[in-house]
Amino acid sequence: MKLSVIIVNYNVRYYVSQCIESVERATQDIDTEIFVVDNHSSDGSVAYLHKRFGNRIHLIESNHNLGFARANNTAIRQSQGNYILLLNPDTIVAEDAIKKVLDFMEKTENIGGVGVMMQNADGTIARESRRGLPTPFVSLLKMCGFTRRYYMSHLSWDKPGQIEVISGAFFMVRRDVLDKVGLLDKDFFMYGEDIDLSYRILKAGYQNWYVPANILHYKGESTHKSSFGYVHVFYRAMLIFFRKHYGHLSFLLTTPIRLAIYLRALMALMQMQYQKMAKALGLEHSEVESPLYCFVGSGAMLRECRKLAQRKGLDAVFCHKLNEVDDCNVVVCDIDSTFSFKDVLNFARQHSGRYQMGTYSRKTGVLLTINEIIY
Repeated sequence: MKLSVIIVNYNVRYYVSQCIESVERATQDIDTEIFVVDNHSSDGSVAYLHKRFGNRIHLIESNHNLGFARANNTAIRQSQGNYILLLNPDTIVAEDAIKKVLDFMEKTENIGGVGVMMQNADGTIARESRRGLPTPFVSLLKMCGFTRRYYMSHLSWDKPGQIEVISGAFFMVRRDVLDKVGLLDKDFFMYGEDIDLSYRILKAGYQNWYVPANILHYKGESTHKSSFGYVHVFYRAMLIFFRKHYGHLSFLLTTPIRLAIYLRALMALMQMQYQKMAKALGLEHSEVESPLYCFVGSGAMLRECRKLAQRKGLDAVFCHKLNEVDDCNVVVCDIDSTFSFKDVLNFARQHSGRYQMGTYSRKTGVLLTINEIIY
């Protein structure tokens, strides 16, 4: 077996379904197995995935929310691939992305792991596609607003380059490297485990690389980043990493970093509390503007989407080609018969920051954007 793709799902059945389909297209000529670990979802994910994909995927149905690290480790232990791809459920993989990464890994000596160019839903490039290690000095710089070193901004986006930290949204690693450095650290429930694994790969003498292969990442559709739980888990992960790898350093050196982490967490919680109070007191303008959708695709897709737009009261225009798209907020592409996922990602990047990208599939009857699921 060449490749094992592992996706952890938690209450995002439509996003993970689209992710799986993009992986299937990207691995048509690669000996691949796909594992989905469901972390005790309550949205009917398990039944939905069984019905949609059957035995095309290995579905592990956990009775508990294991967290990201433990869930991935469960599938890694069952997998057979020489290469392992950890992939977020709220991603879309371009048809040529996985092959590009595998080809690069096979011809590059001493390589441990690879990350890729992650695009946001509006086509902008996510800076966390490439990161440096959060050493005490780099962490302090970042918390003070100096992020060039942390995001390795000196590197070209269009050429491969050595990096230090690979994002867990798309983390390709060789099995023999994992055998040497160990699996994901289960002390990290969510967030931070990718930094920890990247660091252990480097400490074992391997290299981590960035490759300009494209994916779209909805960035947190599988989490709730405005919740108190998110703040607790995120900043706890920062502390776990810091204590694990830098706890041996001088008290005078580590204390400012720990205080900065606690301060940032406190500020985030206070901001959330203020926003909730302002909303409750009517001090915050809460009116949501209805976006203008532009549906692009085949005649059959457009007929279905006209009915959907009428039924849901969406402001919408319709066209057959991407070069006909003009004034709108959300571009919804037909991903069944008209456009490849690569087409969607290329269009988004060419018009970076102008449109939010969405997809519509006649197989599922679902319209997906970063903000909405409509069916």
